[in-house]
Amino acid sequence: MSLFQAASRRLVSPVSRALKPPSAKKQRLCLEMARPSSNMADFREVFAKAKHIAIITGAGVSAESGVPTFRGAGGFWRKWQAQELATPGAFARNPSRVWEFYHYRREVMLSKHPNPAHIAIAECEKRLSKQGRSVVVITQNIDELHRKAGSKHLLEIHGSLFKTRCTNCGNVTANYKSPICPALAGKGAPDPDVEDATIPVEQLPQCEEDGCNGLLRPHVVWFGETLDPDVLTEVEKELDMCDLCLVVGTSSVVYPAAMFAPQVSARGVPVAEFNTEATPATDKFRFHFSGPCGTTLPPALARHHSEIIA
Repeated sequence: MSLFQAASRRLVSPVSRALKPPSAKKQRLCLEMARPSSNMADFREVFAKAKHIAIITGAGVSAESGVPTFRGAGGFWRKWQAQELATPGAFARNPSRVWEFYHYRREVMLSKHPNPAHIAIAECEKRLSKQGRSVVVITQNIDELHRKAGSKHLLEIHGSLFKTRCTNCGNVTANYKSPICPALAGKGAPDPDVEDATIPVEQLPQCEEDGCNGLLRPHVVWFGETLDPDVLTEVEKELDMCDLCLVVGTSSVVYPAAMFAPQVSARGVPVAEFNTEATPATDKFRFHFSGPCGTTLPPALARHHSEIIA
């Protein structure tokens, strides 16, 4: 059964219905046992034995690099929130406005750098690969800071700000141009009193494949769109194989990513959550480390004394 099929099934044994409810003492014991541990020494022993580590990351990692999240009360670009712009419908109605929004985000990201959490993950992957061990990063972020930090085994489930997809021929390509097209130069200011640039479609980013010239869109997963099935297949394969899972800087409320780690935990694999606060999934995990990821993650992923360095 696949990870995602398992998430939608709830099996109840007829025998379990006939069992007496546990005593209050046993209930208290179960609750105490269920509480995630914050013992770093215990986590480090698990880490030292792991051969295939999956690290799931979210917006909290990038926030420590100063990346705007466009969430919450202050999460506006001009007078719109991200969910009003990051949709196929918004792009169809006003591709100029949507491209201004993404141009702004691209330009901001070009000035941002990986923080200690990104670097710790990339260095861990590089070090463990020399020991025949693997680290995969499964990220919800579209900012490519993991790539900048040096992560190689990377699954970007929501796409990338620095890739485009042609709405005509479907070609996907990396694009780091600044600005992405001449008409967007100096555009995209986030202030609420700035007027839309109203750029004609033919002056927006265009496909450069021979004879196409189709309108490009950001190669990101918008609200209302499904994740790439090929990427999800890779994610499922990695999570089925992992013997340790870390959940870093994610709120565990965005699906389907929110179900990844709980499903891993359900099959008995240790899961460690690194976040500034508890999440709806915290109690499902073996470990929880509270605080900025750039502070908690580096010591967690540092070289263990048992590691043999070639």
